[in-house]
Amino acid sequence: MATTVTAKGQVTIPKPVRDLLGIEPGSKVDFRRAADGSVVIARAEGKAPKNRFARLRGHAGVGLNTDAIMALTRGEK
Repeated sequence: MATTVTAKGQVTIPKPVRDLLGIEPGSKVDFRRAADGSVVIARAEGKAPKNRFARLRGHAGVGLNTDAIMALTRGEK
């Protein structure tokens, strides 16, 4: 994925890369030079990013509380 460097030397990290690395606003990133001369970007915190399922865990959607969800699963109104 290509991106453009601004006059200030800034680039936008493409969303698929941010999602893959778990980079969110305020995250710190680390740039390292690999043995072959390429540059590698990684999260500076070193924690593994949340996978796509972990981000959804425990979320039932907007507007539904636990009682409403239980009523729906039991067929109650």
